[in-house]
Amino acid sequence: MSADQQRILARAAREVIPGQIVNLGIGLPTRLSHFLPEDMEVLVHSENGVLGCRPRTEGEEPDWDMIDSGGAYIATRPGASVFDSAMSFAMIRRSRVDLTFMGAFEVDELGNLANWKIPGKFSPGIGGAMELAQKVKRLVILCSHNDKHGNPKILSRCRLPLTAERCVSRIITDKAVIDVTPQGLVVVDIAEGLSVAELRDATETELIVDEARLGRF
Repeated sequence: MSADQQRILARAAREVIPGQIVNLGIGLPTRLSHFLPEDMEVLVHSENGVLGCRPRTEGEEPDWDMIDSGGAYIATRPGASVFDSAMSFAMIRRSRVDLTFMGAFEVDELGNLANWKIPGKFSPGIGGAMELAQKVKRLVILCSHNDKHGNPKILSRCRLPLTAERCVSRIITDKAVIDVTPQGLVVVDIAEGLSVAELRDATETELIVDEARLGRF
């Protein structure tokens, strides 16, 4: 992992509260388990049908039937349960999952999310993202602040096909932690060594910043 990815994940781990049921989306979020304290009482949920996932330890023999949303082999903690995907999605639809982390292509100031398709490029499908985004109590986005070409991912309005509308609670990037509020996008934390002016330059839409209350990460 890059230093930026580690910064994102370390900050994201602070969002998890002991006792929660947490879902980790494909990509960077699946690595969040490695940043949670080993003694934290938290149940990681996989829409494949597992409650109580944990990352495999080094040298641990994989269970070939146990994979996460990204297809990586996982293990289970004591007390974990395994069930079919219908039960797993029933948990999601009944809002039994407290928190989900997802990646994003685009997020906008209304909390709209686009993370499943870029027109003209192959996509295997939307998977469970649409239902998770609509039904989970809190959605936190983990992504780079800009794409590989330097274009902002945080926009006034999403231009790619939406996964769900007005669903995002918080955005954590390599540059900032930003809350979606009725007043607009409020910057909570900013990366060490980055100025507010540089953050604004890297973002397409307006940001609300109270420098006296701004944290660093």
